[in-house]
Parts: sequence; C-alpha cells; structure tokens
Amino acid sequence: MPRVHVCSLSRLHETVAATGADHVLTLVTTGSRVERPAGIDPECHGIVGVSDIVAAQDGHVLPGEAHLRQILDFVAAWPRDKPLVIHCYAGISRSTAAAYIAGCALNPGRDEADLARALRQASPSATPNRLLVEIADRLLGREGRMVAAIAGIGRGADAFEGEPFRFAFD
Repeated sequence: MPRVHVCSLSRLHETVAATGADHVLTLVTTGSRVERPAGIDPECHGIVGVSDIVAAQDGHVLPGEAHLRQILDFVAAWPRDKPLVIHCYAGISRSTAAAYIAGCALNPGRDEADLARALRQASPSATPNRLLVEIADRLLGREGRMVAAIAGIGRGADAFEGEPFRFAFD
C-alpha cells in the first residue's frame, strides 16, 4: 500500500526520518528556503512554488494547471516502495490538498468522498486548498466530485500547524 505522510515544514526532517521516506514533495511560497532532508536524493525531491491562496494577490503565486501537473507528474513517478512525505509551511492546506490529489490520481476508481473522509479522519485540521483541488478535479476528469467531497468534509479544526499524519488511500 502506498504510504503518504503529511507534515509541516518545521516537522519535515523528523517525519522523513521517522517514516523512512525516500521521496519528498514540497509545496511552499516561491523563494522559500527548504533544506532537503538527509537521505533524499535531489531527483526525489519535488518542489512546487505556489502560494496558499485561491484568488490572485500581488506578490503571490496563484495555483495553476502547471503546478498541478508538477504534483501529478511527481506522484506518478514515485515508485511507491518507500513512503512519500508531502509538506507545506503549516501542513494544513497545500500539503493536504496534494495528498488528497495523490490519492485520487493513484486510485482512479476510488470514490472521492471516501478519500475525503479518510483525509478528515487522518487529520482533524486538514483544510485542502480549494483551488488546487478544483484544478486537479478538472485535470483528472472527476467532474466536480473531488470539489464536492472536500466541501463535504468542511473546514478543518483551527490550528497554527497541523500534526504529522499518515494518509492511507488504498
């Protein structure tokens, strides 16, 4: 079963060490400095420079189709023999969206609402970035079901930083 772990930037190194992950997907604001964890080869560290926003704002990078293609390509290339860690700054919005997107992409027959409920069960604070989910829904041909499923679980519990969690989607 593919093992995806989600965490914040501040918990990245300990999460990689604790899980034995050999791939990391980073979603951070363009220009942010992220030190690649020990044991992660450069080609196994995907970095998506995107802001955690859903509408254009000066000085920020709005999620777009190119960012989603980066996420989908990285997840498709992940060999799945060791865990993948997905993180953003707080471990609440961009990273949880990417984990949900990975679950949908790797399981095309899996019900979107079941995956969303599994995400909520794994992380009470998960609040996936709506725009990332909307674009992925379109690219994956999910006909609005991903968007509806994430809307169905609602906003997560308020938190400054999410607790690291495992997202089981198989």
